[in-house]
Order: sequence, then structure tokens, then C-alpha cells
Amino acid sequence: MRPPVLIAGRAPATGGEETMFITVRTRKSLGEVRQRFEEAATENRFSVLGIHDVGERLRAKGLQFDRKFYVYEVCNPVAAKKVLDTNIRIGTALPCRVSIYTDGGDVVLETLKPTAMLAMFDEPTLDGTARDIEAAIEAMMGAAAR
Repeated sequence: MRPPVLIAGRAPATGGEETMFITVRTRKSLGEVRQRFEEAATENRFSVLGIHDVGERLRAKGLQFDRKFYVYEVCNPVAAKKVLDTNIRIGTALPCRVSIYTDGGDVVLETLKPTAMLAMFDEPTLDGTARDIEAAIEAMMGAAAR
């Protein structure tokens, strides 16, 4: 079995702008990746606030969608409190989301970088917090893919 592939970088968005993603691909089973991600979240002091089975919701509405696609909402409560105490409007970008979906024979974990999200709010005192959260989420994604 090949090792997980980590792709951290820029992906072009519509309108010519660039958006920041962290992407990890693996050949592990979807069930195993999801279970390991939930365990890694706990190990990194994150709570899983919600799991949305987007594919199931789309199919329930009569739409054709052949992939498995889950969105995990995760939160580190200490970091969330610090961020909200600094600027309550940052709550519009919380919690952090990690998508876990199938792509051919791969399972993909993907998230928008917290540093990119927080940059929109121009709160330089939170740069370190954003980097810490980003590193933790990247570690969680990597652990899930191994």
C-alpha cells in the first residue's frame, strides 16, 4: 500500500483568486479514515461538533451524487474562545471543517487553511493561534490517512 500523499498549497478558485487548502489522499478505506480522523481529533484536543453526510442528503433530495462525501465540523475550544474574545465576527468562520470524500480509488481529506480564513479578519495577534490550529488539523488529517 502506498503512503498517504500530502498536498499543501494553493488551488485556483473561480474568478482568478487563489484559495488555500490542505489536501491528503490515501488508499485506506473510507470507514477507516473516518474512524482514525475522529480518534485523531480527540488526541489533539478537538471536539467533533458535527458530521454531515452530504452525499446522503443530496440523494435524499432526489439528486444524483455518486460519491461518499462527509463534512466534519471540528473545534478546539481553547482556541475558539481566544479567537471569539478577540473578534466575535470570526465566529462566522467557525467551526473548522474537514471534508472527507471518495475520489476514484482514493479517500481525500481536505480543508481550507485556518491561516487563510483568519487572514480575512486582519487580526495579527491571532496569527500564532491560526498556525497552531492549522498544524493540529494537518496532523489529524495525516494520522487518519496513515
